[in-house]
Parts: sequence; C-alpha cells; structure tokens
Amino acid sequence: MTEPGHLYIISAPSGTGKTTLVKNLVEVTPKITISISHTTRPKRSTEMHGVNYFFIDKTEFTRMTKAGDFLEYATIFNYLYGTSRHSVENTLTRGLDVILEIDWQGHQQIKTLFPETTSIFILPPSLEDLKQRLLKRQQDHPNIIEQRLSDVKETVSHIHEYDYVVINDDFSKALHDLKTIIEVGQFSSLRQTKQHYRLIAELCGERF
Repeated sequence: MTEPGHLYIISAPSGTGKTTLVKNLVEVTPKITISISHTTRPKRSTEMHGVNYFFIDKTEFTRMTKAGDFLEYATIFNYLYGTSRHSVENTLTRGLDVILEIDWQGHQQIKTLFPETTSIFILPPSLEDLKQRLLKRQQDHPNIIEQRLSDVKETVSHIHEYDYVVINDDFSKALHDLKTIIEVGQFSSLRQTKQHYRLIAELCGERF
C-alpha cells in the first residue's frame, strides 16, 4: 500500500518571489508537485491555462464552491482563488507530496482540515525591496501595486501561524532553506512511524 503524500503550504506577500522559488524547489525535489489553483483573475500574457492557474469565470467558481469542489477558497484583490479538492486528495493518495501556494486565509482553512500540514512563510528582505520587485516585473497597474504593498501588513501579521519562516534575500540560500525544510519533514516522527509501523510493531513485540 502506497504511503499517502504530505501537504505543504507556502505563503508570502505578493512579489516576494514565492512562485519562482516553488518552481525551482519542485525541479530539485523528488516526489513533490504543485497544486494548480482555480481563479477568476484574468490571465496574464506570460501565463498558461492549466499550468499557472485554471482560469474560470465567477459563475463557474460559484458553482464549484457550492458543489464543495474546493478544499479552500478566498478573495484576494477582488478575485477569487480556490484549491481543487479532488486534485489534491488524489495526488496525496498516489504518494506524492503537494505544495499549495495560498494566502493566510487559505492556510487557516487547510490547517483545520489537515492539521499535520507543514506551513512555510516567505519574507522579502525589506519593504523597499518588495516594492522594487513589484515594479520590475511589470505585471500590474500602479494602483494594484499600491494595493499589494498596503496588504503586506495584514499578510505578515499572520506569520506566527506558520511552522517555518524563510527570507528570500539571496535566492540560492532561500531555495536551499526550503529544500532543507522539505527534507527534514520527510524524517519527522509522525511520517516515519506511519511509514514503518510494521517494523516498529515488530520491535515492540507485537504480531500481525
């Protein structure tokens, strides 16, 4: 029987470099994948449907919400985002670890459903650095950038709810830190006892 995968949540203020870090993390870490969220946000020119997000309209999102298709969902900058229940549960059942790139609202919902979830919060080195990153990527209107910067305080105020914190000052170091957290988690007492329960039972003198 395949041991179920583990769930990871990675959150960060917009522009911190979370998506790039997670993409690189998955490329260098075996048996882990990224959950692709559904959103009502318009697709950017650099994005692909089914790769970056599943882009749907509000009517479809509402239908999926009522049908219980989302493990979590939230409104972020006036757009809806949700995590597919079927996709995540199916992937975990296949023995793959899953990363959810979601905000603090989704984190609270997932932690209620999956208390064993490992959560990681990524910080920028400074507010000014974050502002420059948002400007350089040229993906948002200046008004949206101001909204994102204004939202930083609210987002970071939930940092104490997370298990780990990584500062993305040096990209290579931040990636190494993330990879280390994932690797250490694979050897946690909880996961190891579940995976090797027969060995532990035998050593304790129990019979099957």
